Amino acid sequence: MRDYGSATLTNLQARGGIVSRVLIWFSARNRSTNAVETMGLWTGADHETFTINAVSRLYYGAGNVVELPQLTFQAGLAVRIHRLGLSPLTPEVMQLIRGYDVRFAPVEIHRALYSTDTRLLIEEPHRLLTGFIDEVDLGTPAVGGTSSCVLGIATSARVLTQNLALKKSDETQRLRSGDRIRRWGDVSGSVEVWWGATRQGGGS
Repeated sequence: MRDYGSATLTNLQARGGIVSRVLIWFSARNRSTNAVETMGLWTGADHETFTINAVSRLYYGAGNVVELPQLTFQAGLAVRIHRLGLSPLTPEVMQLIRGYDVRFAPVEIHRALYSTDTRLLIEEPHRLLTGFIDEVDLGTPAVGGTSSCVLGIATSARVLTQNLALKKSDETQRLRSGDRIRRWGDVSGSVEVWWGATRQGGGS
């Protein structure tokens, strides 16, 4: 069961009018600078800054170019894939797909609730989902058709399916502050090493 703040609960129990907006936050590596950058999209009409967990986030207004079907949840460790539709024609989405490496990029989805009486945000947006971009489907439209972009968002339970890193290359290990512990890994087991013993045929 989701925990709501007191202000949100009061408005829900009053059964008055509430306007719901969806916020999507991406963290992905920039292909040009190799730095991890963030981008926010939401279903509002204009750009808006929201404070989430005491951090201000800028979300670009995407309006109806964001299509998110009803989210379904279940108890357990099963990995669920949710489909998020985006319009690839907007500059923000083009930067996200073309300018960033979104493979396995973390994603957060929040929901903002507005009062229909005051038109103001009732409370800080609450989180609906955390996960990772599992796949990107850029559909090729027919002549005269409309292009599409669908992201497959895997739930956070996906991290439990990762295999243990039992083998790593020297090149990968050097990224850890120049660690060279695996420099001889490619010849390990093929070179004879004698420790404090006399090798048959001479030598030590």
